[in-house]
Amino acid sequence: MDYIEPHAHMVSRTTADYEAMALAGCRAICEPAFWAGFDRSSPEGFRDYYRQLTDYEPKRAAKFGIPHFCWLCINPKEAEDAGFAREVMALIPEFLDAPTVLGIGEIGLNKNTRNELAIFEEHVQLALDRDLAILIHTPHLEDKLKGTRLTLDALANFSALDRNRVIIDHVEEHTVDLVLDAGYWAGMTLYPESKCTPNRAIDILETHEGGRLWLNSACDWGVSDPLAVVRCGLEMRKRKYPPEAIEKVLLENPKRFLGQCPNFKLG
Repeated sequence: MDYIEPHAHMVSRTTADYEAMALAGCRAICEPAFWAGFDRSSPEGFRDYYRQLTDYEPKRAAKFGIPHFCWLCINPKEAEDAGFAREVMALIPEFLDAPTVLGIGEIGLNKNTRNELAIFEEHVQLALDRDLAILIHTPHLEDKLKGTRLTLDALANFSALDRNRVIIDHVEEHTVDLVLDAGYWAGMTLYPESKCTPNRAIDILETHEGGRLWLNSACDWGVSDPLAVVRCGLEMRKRKYPPEAIEKVLLENPKRFLGQCPNFKLG
């Protein structure tokens, strides 16, 4: 079935994953900037990472006929050292004009600290200054509800923000209504061991209109599945969802949000 993978960390995946995604019907991959599995030791490490996201990964994906797009930022896990984070952020503008960059992300909070929040707000301002869409990470497990509320409170201070161009990711049952009721898009991440299982995600879809929801795998170096989105589509089929309802969630919703980014084009 045709689908878009709107959140995948392909720098940590093999070419076999690209091939499997192509065979499964993936029409596009979007890769937010994130943690490397370890803290980088210098801003120059991020320069190389941004080169990888904007140059190397699009070429790797193209070998399998999949357009690859990216989002740029310094991730929440490395935002506690605000001085270091600002050095990294000073590098970002030189990459924002690359033809596959969608916007700023995945920004947000990790441990819900003051420094993380300050760097988050500076990222939002950068997006506003450049008229870019925003992809936001919400914390894991016990920090998620508090972090989501802090995120929404911070965003409310930006009067010029177009909420329809902001997606808040990794929502679960206890945070999805907060995000949607505030007028933002919400992303559901399908992990085998945490976040949402396919069945939980479908339950959320069944209790919400679904017009501003998308599914993603956020596949990375940990326990994750690059085919999670299409597997969820198969589970929807088992639950007797009509084909058009499956296509809406797997393809049309992410295409509608990402279509607000001038660089986004399906192959």
